[in-house]
Amino acid sequence: MTAETDHDLTREPVAAHEPSPRSGSIALVLLVAAGLVAVAVGLMTLGRAQAQPYILGILAVLAMVGLFNLFAFAAGIIRFADRNLDDPIIGRISDHAFDGLAVTDARGHVVYSNAAYLTLTGATGPQDVRPVERVFIGNPDVSEAVFRLLKAAREGKRQQEEVRISGHDGNQGRWLRMRVRPLGTGKREAKYAVWSIADITRDRERQEDVFQELQHAIEYLDHAPCGFFSVNPAGELAYVNATLANWLDYDLAEIGSGGLKLTDIVSGDGASLLTSIVAVPGEVKTEVFDIDLRMRTGKTMPVRLYHKLAFGADGAPGPSRTLVISRARDERSDPDRAAEVRFMRFFDHTPMAIATVDRAGNVVRANARYAKLSQALGLDTSSKSIFRAVNARDRHLLIAAINQAADGKADIAPVEVALEGAKERWGQFFVTPVDSAETEAEAAIVHMLETTERRALENQINQSQKMETVGQLAGGIAHDFNNVLSAIMMANDFLLNAHKPTDPSFQDIMQIKQNATRAATLVRQLLAFSRRQTLRPQVLDLGDALSDLTMLLRRLIGEKVKLDLVHGRDLWPVKVDVSQFEQVIVNLAVNARDAMPDGGKLIIRTANVTSDDAGKLAYKGMPAADYVRIEVADTGTGIPADIRDKIFEPFFSTKEVGKGTGLGLSTVYGIVKQTGGFIYVDSEPGQGTSFHIFLPRHIAEPEVQVEQPAAAIGATSGAAKEAAPAAAAEAKPRTDLTGQGTILLVEDEEGLRALNARGLRSRGYTVVEAENGVEAMEVLDEQSGAIDLVVSDVVMPEMDGPTLLKAMREKNPDIKFIFVSGYAEDAFEKSLPEGQQFDFLPKPFTLSQLVAAVKETMTKQG
Repeated sequence: MTAETDHDLTREPVAAHEPSPRSGSIALVLLVAAGLVAVAVGLMTLGRAQAQPYILGILAVLAMVGLFNLFAFAAGIIRFADRNLDDPIIGRISDHAFDGLAVTDARGHVVYSNAAYLTLTGATGPQDVRPVERVFIGNPDVSEAVFRLLKAAREGKRQQEEVRISGHDGNQGRWLRMRVRPLGTGKREAKYAVWSIADITRDRERQEDVFQELQHAIEYLDHAPCGFFSVNPAGELAYVNATLANWLDYDLAEIGSGGLKLTDIVSGDGASLLTSIVAVPGEVKTEVFDIDLRMRTGKTMPVRLYHKLAFGADGAPGPSRTLVISRARDERSDPDRAAEVRFMRFFDHTPMAIATVDRAGNVVRANARYAKLSQALGLDTSSKSIFRAVNARDRHLLIAAINQAADGKADIAPVEVALEGAKERWGQFFVTPVDSAETEAEAAIVHMLETTERRALENQINQSQKMETVGQLAGGIAHDFNNVLSAIMMANDFLLNAHKPTDPSFQDIMQIKQNATRAATLVRQLLAFSRRQTLRPQVLDLGDALSDLTMLLRRLIGEKVKLDLVHGRDLWPVKVDVSQFEQVIVNLAVNARDAMPDGGKLIIRTANVTSDDAGKLAYKGMPAADYVRIEVADTGTGIPADIRDKIFEPFFSTKEVGKGTGLGLSTVYGIVKQTGGFIYVDSEPGQGTSFHIFLPRHIAEPEVQVEQPAAAIGATSGAAKEAAPAAAAEAKPRTDLTGQGTILLVEDEEGLRALNARGLRSRGYTVVEAENGVEAMEVLDEQSGAIDLVVSDVVMPEMDGPTLLKAMREKNPDIKFIFVSGYAEDAFEKSLPEGQQFDFLPKPFTLSQLVAAVKETMTKQG
C-alpha cells in the first residue's frame, strides 16, 4: 500500500475508538431562522422599489447554497445522518468488543476498526491502522490462509481460518481465528467486508492439554496387562487395544481401520453369545463369558470376557465395551483353573446346543451353539424360554420331558420336534435332570441337535427307494402285460386279415385293436418310468429337433396359448432317442396347456451350460459337467408346494378322473434319467411353472460304429395321440413282406409262440418251434445248420436268451439272431458277450412289425 493511500486513510471517518461528536444543533437552526425573519422585516421598511434588489440578491444566495448542497449530497460529500448509527449503545458494543473488528471497502481500505483490532494488529493509533493482508504480509505460516480470506471477501462469501503466529525474541506464539463476511446483502453493503480477529491461544492450549491427557489414557489402556475391545452394533471392531492385538498377532492399524469384525477374532459360535444378551431399554448389562479367541494364524486362546453393553431407550444396543483376560497361563499354573478352561472349551465348541433351564423352561445358562441357533430361528431376545424354539404344535412334548426331569426322573426318551421359524427345521432334544442339591434354579439340562439335514436326507432316500420299488414293480408288470398284449395284437391281426371292412364284426375287431394299442402305450409309459424301455440314441441338434416339433406343438396347445421358442447360440450336440425326446417335450407342453385354461404363454428355451455354471446352480444330485439345458416354462396356475415333490410319481395326477393317467410326468422323468440327464421344477402358485432339463453334452469319439438295423419301433406319446391317430405309431408295412428260409422260434409262452409261428408261416417262412433254450439247442443239432434265423425271447427258464446266443454262436458264428422281450434291451445287454451282433424287437408288436423285422434281419445281418 502506497504512502498516498496511507494519507487517504487519515481523511476517512475517525475510528470508533475515538467517536466524533454529533454534528448539527437546534439552536443554530433557530438562529438562522431568526436572522432570515429579521432581514425580511427590515426589507419591508424600505419599501418595495428599494427592497427589490436586496430581495433578489438574498434569493440568489439561497438558491446557490441550495444547489451546492444538492451537488454535495449527490457526490456523497453531505449525508443525512442515520439515528441508528448514532445510537451510543450500538457503537459501544462494537467499539469495546473482545474480538478485533474492521470494515474494508471495495478497494481494501479500512473504513472502520475498533480498539481490539488496533491492539491485535499492533497499530499505535487510528492513523496506523492497516488491513489484514498488510498486517501479516511476509509471514509464510499465515499467507495462504490470508489469501483464501481475501478471495472470499472479493467474492462476497464467508470464510474462517485459524493460524498460528510465531513469537519474536523467544516469546510464545499466538493462535488467531480470522473471519471475513460481507457487511450485508444489499448491493451497496456487499461492497464492504467485515473482518474479525480473535485470540484463541488459551483455547488451543486447553485443547492440547485435554488431547495430551487423552493420549496418556490411550497409552495406558493400550499397554495394560489385559485386552480391551469395543464392537459397534454392526458387529465391527471399533477399537482394540495394543495388548489384545499383540495376543492375536494382528496389526493395530488394520483393526482400527474397520477391517475386522467380531466373528473374525472369536472362535466357533462364541460371537453369538455376545449378541444374545436380552435387551432391556435404558439399562446397562455386564455379562461374563468364557470363550476362545482366534489368532491370525488360526490358533485359539482361552479368555474370559467381561462384556458391558448399554441399551437405548428403544432397546437398541449401543457400542459395547469388553475386558479380555487371558486364561492361557491358568492351564500351566493352576490345575483347577486348567480343568475349568477345558470344560468351558468343550461346553462352547460342542456341535450340540446345550442349555440349563428351570421348571418354567427359562434358560439359565447356555453355550454358544444354542445362542447361534436362537438367532437363526429369529427368536425374540427378550424371551429366554426354551419353548419358544419349538413349534407350537410340538411344544407339549418338550414341556412334558422337562417336567419329568424336574421331578427327578431319569432315562427320559429323546424328543424330536419341529423348530420355530419361517423354514421347516427339526431338532432332537435330550433332557436330563439336575441334582437338586447342586442348584435350585436349574431343573434340567437340555441337549439339542438339529436334525433338519438328516431328515431331508432320509426323506430323499425314502423317496428314491420308493421310486425304485415302484419302478421295479412297474417293469415287472409291464413285462407280463407285454406278453399278453402281444398275443392279443397278433390274434387281432389274424382276425383283420380274415374279415373285410364290410363285415359286421370288422368295427368290433378295430375297436379291439385300438384298445390294445392304448394298453401298449400305457405299458410303454410304465417302462419309461422304470427306465427299462428300449432307447435308440443318436446325436441330435436340439435346435433343429425343436423346430421340427413347432407345428405339432401349436396344434396341441391351441390358439389361446402363445408358443415362444428361444434358441441358444451354438448349441452343443446331445445323444438322445429322437422319439422319446419328442415325447418329453410334447408331454410337458400338454401339461402346460392344461395349466392355462384361459390362455397364456409357453416358452421353450435352450442354452449351453458349462461345468462352472452347472456347479453354481447347486441342483441336488447333478454333478458339475457340460450340459445343454431345455427350459419349458408356462404362465399358468403353478404347482402348490405340498405336491411339488410328488409330480414325478406314477399315477399321481391333479386332473379330474378320466382326464389323465398320471403317467405323463413320470414318463418324462424316466426318459430323462435313462438318457443320463436331470430334470428339476421351479413353480409358485399363480406364477407359472418352469421345467429345467439338463442333457449331457455329447463329445464324439473316433471309433468304429457297427451299424445295426433298427427293427424296434419307439413308443408313442400318449399326449401326441391328440394330434395323430394311434395307428400311426406302427411301422409302415413294406410292399412285399414275404420271404423264404427256416426260422427257429424260441418262446416259453405257448399261446404267443403258436401265434407268432402262424404269422411267419403265413408269409412263406418255415418255422421250427422251441419252448426254451435247451430245446432250441437240440433243434439246432437236429437241423444240422439248416436254421437261417433265430427269434428268441430273452427271459426263459433253464436257459435264457443271452446264454442261448452265446452257445449257438460257438457252433455257428454266422447264425442270425433277433431278441424279443417286454424288457428293455439295456436290461440284458451287459450279459451278452462283447462284439455280438443281434437285433431287438420290443413287445408288444403286431404281425406286420414281426415279419418286417425278420425280413430286414434276413437281408442285412450276417
